[in-house]
Amino acid sequence: ENPYPFQCSIEDPTKQTKFKGMKSYIAYKLVPSHTGQQVHRRYKHFDWLYGRLAEKFPVISVPHLPEKQATGRFEEDFISKRRKGLAWWMDHMCSHPVLAQCDAFQHFLTCPSTDEKAWKQGKRKAEKDEMVGANFFLTISVPTGPGASLDLQEAESQVDGFKAFTKKMDESALQLNHTANEFARKQVTGFKKEYQKVGHSFKCLSQAFELDQQAFSSGLNQAIAFTAEAYDTIGDLFADQPRQDLDPVMDLLALYQGHLANFPDIIHVQKG
Repeated sequence: ENPYPFQCSIEDPTKQTKFKGMKSYIAYKLVPSHTGQQVHRRYKHFDWLYGRLAEKFPVISVPHLPEKQATGRFEEDFISKRRKGLAWWMDHMCSHPVLAQCDAFQHFLTCPSTDEKAWKQGKRKAEKDEMVGANFFLTISVPTGPGASLDLQEAESQVDGFKAFTKKMDESALQLNHTANEFARKQVTGFKKEYQKVGHSFKCLSQAFELDQQAFSSGLNQAIAFTAEAYDTIGDLFADQPRQDLDPVMDLLALYQGHLANFPDIIHVQKG
């Protein structure tokens, strides 16, 4: 049975320690669908895997991992954002017909977390792999037979066309990312602040009416107070909205920007 493509969930980030509590780190639970067996991996394991794959496959775009961060690594928002970024990365990797079947990737997914010896053995094997970089081309078989010949001029034309596409795509993705970030910032700060200023003004008016002891003022005062709360709530909704739409778009965009950053080098190798 061919297990490819498959899926791998990344859930339950938990803070763990080693060296009798002297060192802390976050471990993520991974469950590949083709094994059903959970393993736990740290960000440094993902970083090691990325390095091996990027070195081994010079003409395949290996998406970039979420960026490292020196401070705030144990803050809830950062952990949540990193887990989502790793999940996007893993979804892409599992669906790739070549990367998903690489021995280093399968070792990463299947080696039991508690078997340190097996992990180091697989790690050393991957690091001693000689079919990396230019040697990777020795593993590729050239098609033969009728219709298998390659028109070099047509290939050159397709590479040039793809180069123009990736350049324009990179510029567009960068512009969209800047625009979305700026708009999200306005929603979280500016829009929320403005609506809450209106709410505060209505609240002050309500407090003024509280000083009026007339019987008919009670209902009016309640309506004004309710209006103040409504504006406050609208401000909170604006602040929360980027998490519902813009944040997921920017997370996916970051994955594509990683690809686009890889293509100039890949095209250079291809032309060579």
